[in-house]
Amino acid sequence: MKMSSDIFREYDIRGVFNKDFDTDFAEMLGQAYATMIQRKTQLDHPVITIGNDARLSSPDIVKSLTHGLTKKGCKVLKLGLVTTPISYFSTFTVKDVVGSIMVTGSHNPPDYNGFKISVGKTTIHGSEIKELEKIILDKSFVADKDGSSENYDIFPSYYSRYKEEFGILRNIPFVVDCGNGAAGSVVRKLYESVGLKPYILFEEPDGNFPNHHPDPTVEKNLVQLAEKVKEVGALIGIGFDGDADRIGLVDHEGNMIYGDELLAFCARAVLKKNPGKKIIGDVKCSDRIFDYIEKHGGQPIMWKTGHSLIKDKVRKENAPFGGEMSGHIFFNDRNYGYDDAPYAGLRIIEILAEEGKNFRELLTLPKAYSTPEIRIDTTEIKKIKIVEEVKKAFENSSYGINLIDGIRISYEDGWALVRASNTQPVLVVRYESSSEEGLKRITKHIEDIIQPLL
Repeated sequence: MKMSSDIFREYDIRGVFNKDFDTDFAEMLGQAYATMIQRKTQLDHPVITIGNDARLSSPDIVKSLTHGLTKKGCKVLKLGLVTTPISYFSTFTVKDVVGSIMVTGSHNPPDYNGFKISVGKTTIHGSEIKELEKIILDKSFVADKDGSSENYDIFPSYYSRYKEEFGILRNIPFVVDCGNGAAGSVVRKLYESVGLKPYILFEEPDGNFPNHHPDPTVEKNLVQLAEKVKEVGALIGIGFDGDADRIGLVDHEGNMIYGDELLAFCARAVLKKNPGKKIIGDVKCSDRIFDYIEKHGGQPIMWKTGHSLIKDKVRKENAPFGGEMSGHIFFNDRNYGYDDAPYAGLRIIEILAEEGKNFRELLTLPKAYSTPEIRIDTTEIKKIKIVEEVKKAFENSSYGINLIDGIRISYEDGWALVRASNTQPVLVVRYESSSEEGLKRITKHIEDIIQPLL
């Protein structure tokens, strides 16, 4: 069995298939998860769903994972090729389901794969993921017992649920880019069910991702989407990542829309129906976004980066909405509070159709000069050390300091963020200022500390 300890990450289990883990590991993980879920629920034959993305390795992994689960007594409902949000959807809507496992490499390259895991209606992270590793290492499994598996078609109930919510929307010209990922399994029928007729790019799920890398929050992956938007005169372009839990956007002119801008755009609409409520954003979001939320009657809360962490905070604060810079968007007002990018796309289209304006006309923010999220490759040890050194450099300073996730430094005319990625050997930085000169100054101030340590 291949099992690198590095695959047990903060939010999921993920690595290069047949290098960091193999099908034997998938079977052991199935047994470990069955053990965990039985101990938590006290059920001898818990009902579990398994979904998978379009990666070439996914079917073999699902087969081994299912074998491990059924060996320990689970009743497995196999959803087949679905999005990660549909896997989550099953935990809220399918009778007797007490957990789910989604086999997906998300937005990673084609040779990656992994597992996003839910216990009950909650995505596990941190210590609970490490608990699965411990069960495997200790071989502390529950006793063998007969389980079962069967195929389960969840699509009819998924389409029906959102047709009921949205009815028939006014069709506007827009483009979606499925990126040859799992979104292609659902987007056309979902959108057509509510009266929409999008232009669709790269709809066919293909684990080789032949047209571009499946991460719509990186500008170079949005080039074809931007070109199509301009070609057809669309109001918006919507891109999905490999498993369709993250969304990326371009405006009517083909310009990239940052994740925190989308957060503000959606928050404004949500707050119209939920005045005074809390809205959650992560530490990578601009100050302008938190100010905008407050200006529109919300209570902005800055929280740690990470889809599981933001989702958990949305639930604990009973917030109607939250999101993060990376394109994970959580609607908890009319939906279930998890990140479903095709659903988020429907909400965006609904807003644009109702308002009769484009994205830029509806979102007016103060002018700022900012970088995107900058990811600096380093080592697991160095990324932690660098953040600690930056913290030391500002220990006795007069700057405003936020240590909720890494260090965020507030200047009179902007801010800087330095944090260690929870999922990769990467240092994450972002800078913003109200002037071009200020952005250069703030960037240099931090880079002078960081660069000698890399």
